[in-house]
Amino acid sequence: MYRNILIPISFKVDREIVRPLKIAETLAGPDAKITLLHVIEHLPPHAAAHMPHDYLKNLKKRRQLDLDVLSADLPSASGVVIEGHSGRSILDWANRNTPDLIVLASHRPDLQDAIWGSTSLQVVKHAICSVHLVR
Repeated sequence: MYRNILIPISFKVDREIVRPLKIAETLAGPDAKITLLHVIEHLPPHAAAHMPHDYLKNLKKRRQLDLDVLSADLPSASGVVIEGHSGRSILDWANRNTPDLIVLASHRPDLQDAIWGSTSLQVVKHAICSVHLVR
């Protein structure tokens, strides 16, 4: 059983959310801490210039509320919203907070993943703890 579980959450339409939560709940020990982490990617400057001035602040609030709803059904769970590059930010957060398991949803790879690489591949290759991929 795991004591400190990280679940990176993507709110993209084609991403799985429910199964990683169920798996984490199954693998969690009785006093486990579960963190749902959402990474807001940085907007390129040319795109950010066309967004309302409070866009990022409002997006953070919405995503925090989404995470709060998801974490409400899990014992000892909480949500965290950060900014950055998905793969790198997940790894940096994990290095600072030392989870013993990351439960990460993975989509079927496409051409873009072959060229740029995927978040799940980056996390699996560089995580300092166990990673459970859900597809």
